[in-house]
Amino acid sequence: MTQPDLTYETAARAKGALRIAGVDEVGRGPLAGPVTAAAVILDLEALPEGLNDSKKLTAKRRAALEGQIMAQTTWAVAHASVAEIDELNILRASHLAMERAVAALDPQPDYLLIDGNLIPRGLSLPAEAVVKGDAKSMSIAAASILAKEARDRIMVDLAQQFPGYGWEKNAGYPTSQHREALVKIGVTPHHRLSFKPVHNILYQD
Repeated sequence: MTQPDLTYETAARAKGALRIAGVDEVGRGPLAGPVTAAAVILDLEALPEGLNDSKKLTAKRRAALEGQIMAQTTWAVAHASVAEIDELNILRASHLAMERAVAALDPQPDYLLIDGNLIPRGLSLPAEAVVKGDAKSMSIAAASILAKEARDRIMVDLAQQFPGYGWEKNAGYPTSQHREALVKIGVTPHHRLSFKPVHNILYQD
């Protein structure tokens, strides 16, 4: 199993970039909750140990790495709301979250590595899209960890206000428990009305 490395960062530095930010988002697939993005500029002299795609890490390892990343890098986390997801569509909303995360970095980066195959249109900085970037680039992997941890915390908080959907475990993804609760308990203000399973429950007959 390959680990993310600094290949993309090194190539960007060779082109003259000094502050390279990895950008990733989490939460495109859930039926509820915001979409969350993070942007991270690594200090190449002080890399957090064991950076990897957030999906390949245990919860305990992710939490430990989150602390290291926050202490050792320049980072920002941002969101797009359920209302924005419903108004814009999930792709555009996830790009909006990425744009907000990049805008919140201080100092600003001079080059971006974006997870995925598209560069958000609101970004004016030089950027490249990296497909499966969280498994290839250490900067994007770091961003994937911050985004996931931040979003999971939001969903745990929301689960306490809206029990029964299992958000503390499923983070709003359409598990069988979540789907059953949608039918039995109904739709909350945090559900994405533009997503088919939610829409279908709202507009039955």
